[in-house]
Formats: sequence, structure tokens, C-alpha cells
Amino acid sequence: MTYQVIVIGGGPSGLMAAIAAAEQGASTLLIEKGNKLGKKLAISGGGRCNVTNRLPQDELIKHIPGNGRFLYSAFSVFNNYDIIDFFENLGVALKEEDHGRMFPVSNKAKDVVNALLDRLHTLDVTIRKNTTVEAINYQENNHTIILNDGEKVTTKSVIIAVGGKAVPYTGSTGDGYKWAKMAGHTITDLYPTEVPLLSNEDFIKHKQLQGLALRDIELSVLNKKGKKIITHRMDMLFTHFGVSGPAVLRCSQYVVKELKKGETPVTMQIDCFPDKTEEHLLTEINTSLTSNPKKTFRNIFKGMIPERYLDFLLQKNNISDTIKCANISREMCIHFIHDLKGFSFTVNGSQPIEKAFVTGGGVSIKEIVPNTMQSKKMDRLYFCGEILDIHGYTGGYNITSALVTGRVAGMNAAWEALG
Repeated sequence: MTYQVIVIGGGPSGLMAAIAAAEQGASTLLIEKGNKLGKKLAISGGGRCNVTNRLPQDELIKHIPGNGRFLYSAFSVFNNYDIIDFFENLGVALKEEDHGRMFPVSNKAKDVVNALLDRLHTLDVTIRKNTTVEAINYQENNHTIILNDGEKVTTKSVIIAVGGKAVPYTGSTGDGYKWAKMAGHTITDLYPTEVPLLSNEDFIKHKQLQGLALRDIELSVLNKKGKKIITHRMDMLFTHFGVSGPAVLRCSQYVVKELKKGETPVTMQIDCFPDKTEEHLLTEINTSLTSNPKKTFRNIFKGMIPERYLDFLLQKNNISDTIKCANISREMCIHFIHDLKGFSFTVNGSQPIEKAFVTGGGVSIKEIVPNTMQSKKMDRLYFCGEILDIHGYTGGYNITSALVTGRVAGMNAAWEALG
């Protein structure tokens, strides 16, 4: 059997690529090694599916720190607003939540997946699930896909949309890198991003803060000179192995990069009062101390920060629970406030790439035509989604990248096949 376009991989970018190719009139085959299509979509956004982000284009691309600028050309063809229109035209009503995140009104990821599957069905895309690709035989006028049972399927254009190495139970196990290499592509170093971090600090080992969440704090990654590399203002969580939560996930790629340079351990810093300077906080606290001499120092901070964190910092500064405001020295107060504004701790690793939400690295974007997603190394070969060396923060940015690159790859693969 010969197809005009074959898409390998049934994740967000592969589904979109197959739809886009079929909409151009190309006979299209979608191959998925697992038993379900859209597995990653089904679990994204906590099972609600964060389909894209409504931020203006420049802002959105800033949230894709891993080569996001490469997407400007693709965005001129199909962008985040087009994704919103696309789903609404398929009957999936969307709503906007904090930070521009777009979700289905139903809060059900399966509505998004089913809309895509219905569209594939309407367009007569051939779908083969539980089908593993063994190899791709690249030829001059067409390419042959060799399946693991020895079957050969020929196509004019092939789109590789198999994801990276993160979240392997959804099927992303790094299969596509070898096919990219066979076509002459460079695979940049692979590393975990959006990943929980590990720490050997005593307070982590002794589980002093395990399970504690800090809300709306600023978390920074420092370089070896103590300068801030990046700061994110979100929530964070202390775990039995280190730290996690949104602020940590966003900072993680910068930590991983420092560790890869041999900088170990890496220092992180927590600011519990990002809207106040240290001086401002000190003035406020001094006023409270003077007005409440009989109150305990601990009571002044009650309700300002979680009690477990408060007790942890008091203990760190050798301040007793029972010491009265009248008896606290100015020096003790300054040191304590310094910790509220900049408690530092070290991290010495991350969980493995399999535990990451997103893969950093992949097929080098220098070898991809930005407005078509075509390989510069091989005719009629296209890449889209997470196999490319593009990665964003969580919040709808990676799915946006996957859907946009999928759309552009599918359209161009079809045009070339039909041309």
C-alpha cells in the first residue's frame, strides 16, 4: 500500500499533522505504537488538557525558553489563536484561566482527544495502533516504513512526531532519534526539563519540611558567583527527595544546565515576600515589636508564612518559640528577615528524564526549515513536536509548540507529496 503522507506518532503534534495533511487532500496513514491516540493530551493539565495559552505571541514565545524564537515563522502560518479557533470549530468550547491558560469548558481532556479523533475519521485518515516502526528506508522519490512484523509501507512524505524521552508511559521512548540520525540529523544533548530537583540538605534528609507548600514565593537559581540566573514567582513544594511544584519545575532546566557544566551543587533561593524589600520588612517588623513587647516573636509572624516554615527558620536562627518581642536583639531580627527574603539551599541533581514533563534537546533546529518543518538533510522528511530541540514551560506552551509545528509539517508534507 502506498500513501502520500505517513505520520509516525499519535501524540498532539502527530494528530494535528495527520489532520492537516488530510485536509490538503493527501491520503494519510497515522501509525501509533501504543493502544491509544492522544495519551499525552489526555493527561495534560491534570486530566483537563491545557490546549494552548492566550498570551500575545511575543509573550508566549518568551515562555518557550528552549529555542522558542524558532517558532516565529511557524506562528505566521498557524498560531495559538488559530489553535483556539480550530478546537472551537470542532465543537470544543474553551475557557481562559490564570496566566492565559486555555482549557475545555467541560474540564475533560477526553473531549479534546475525541474531537481530534472524530476529525481524523471524517477525513478518512487510516489509523494503525499497536504498530511499531522498526526502521525508515529513505529513498530518492519516496520513503519506505518498515514495521516490526516485516511489513513495508511506502509514502511520498514522512512526518516523525514521536515525542522525546519524557513521560515514557505515554509512548515517548526516544525512538525517533535514530531515524533522524539515519537521515543525517544532529541530536543535541538530551536532558530533563520541567523536572523535580534533588537535594542532600539535612532538612531534606530529615524530612523537616516534607509536604510543605509555599505559595506565591519567588524562587531563584544562582550561579557560582551568587548572581541570579532566573527567578520565577509561583508556588513550590518540599518533598522527601528535594523540591518540586510549579516554581521548581520552571527553574529546573537552569539548574540542570548548571549541573551539566560541572557546577555542583547549585544554590537556590526563596523569597517569601517578593513585594517587600528587606528594609521595608524590617521597618514593619520593628513597629510590631515595639507595639507588642509582651507578645512572642513567633506570634508576630503567625499567618504571614506557613507555621512549619516559620518554626524551621526560627530554629535555624536559634530563636526560641517563647522569646518575647522585647527581648529579641536587632541582629537576630535582621538575620531572621534575611532568611525570609533569601533562604538559600543547594540542589545536586534532578529526577531522571523519564520523570520529567518535557525533554530538553532533540533534533537540531538548525537543520529544519522553520516555516515548513522540513528536514534540510532529507527530502520529504518532516519533524514536529517534542522530538525537536524546542521546549517550553508548563502552562500550555509545549502543547502549543506541538500543535503549531504539527499543523505546519502536515500541510507542507501534503503539498510536497501532491506536488
